[in-house]
Amino acid sequence: MLGLPRIAADALRGGAKHRYAGHRWGFCELHVPRGAGPYPVAVVLHGGSWRAGYDRRVMRPVCRDLVRRGWAAWNVEYRRVGGGQGGGWPATFEDVASAIDALAGADPRLDLGRVVLLGHSAGGHLALWAAGRPQLPAGAPGAAPALLPRAVVAQAPVADLERTRALVEPGGVVNALLGGTPEEQPARYALANPARQVPLGIPALLVHGPHDRTVSVGQSRDYARAAREAGAVIELVEPADATHRDHVDPRSIAWAVVTARLDDLAAEPTI
Repeated sequence: MLGLPRIAADALRGGAKHRYAGHRWGFCELHVPRGAGPYPVAVVLHGGSWRAGYDRRVMRPVCRDLVRRGWAAWNVEYRRVGGGQGGGWPATFEDVASAIDALAGADPRLDLGRVVLLGHSAGGHLALWAAGRPQLPAGAPGAAPALLPRAVVAQAPVADLERTRALVEPGGVVNALLGGTPEEQPARYALANPARQVPLGIPALLVHGPHDRTVSVGQSRDYARAAREAGAVIELVEPADATHRDHVDPRSIAWAVVTARLDDLAAEPTI
């Protein structure tokens, strides 16, 4: 079992840097096992309310754990809101789409037929959104993906950007991300909200603690219910004692739920 010193060391290990855009935050860190491969790939999307101050380093411990399990991890950085980064609509979405598409040709050891999207919190939102890119209309940010994943894993995700009114009012994090309320920016919410994209064309796994105090489990329950009613292949697992931060701790039960299913998800055909 991993101990705290190992996790702390993993947080400092950045992996090989690959650029997908010319701006400062347009890069991914590739963590890959030794050997020739080919290795399945997890596209890893960090959370942090889409705001500056949180970055890809929070996901490094789970990236290293993936490597120990025979997976490559494509740890995505992207422009966020604040700090002069220029994130929000559409930059954050364009970055995530470009980072995923940049996997093609990044490393010959990667098995691009076994790609799974994996995100936590705000990164869970971005993972679900990215899984729905094939449904986006021509010309929308992220439309016409160059690479199609096999499945998506959303850990304590913000699955419905419009579910909690406080988030979309002035001063709310979703308001900052999309530049207004749903009434002010209806077209943006229609394109950015995963709850508007069900059903996805790939299987989805949602993992969310029932007592999460940061993102309500209701987000995942409502999304899963709507997805099932629309004919999606989706599983929601609620680890009883999982906190919001447990999802990025490779020692946690919440993370064990993910790793127990990853190999099967990578082999799943699209719907």
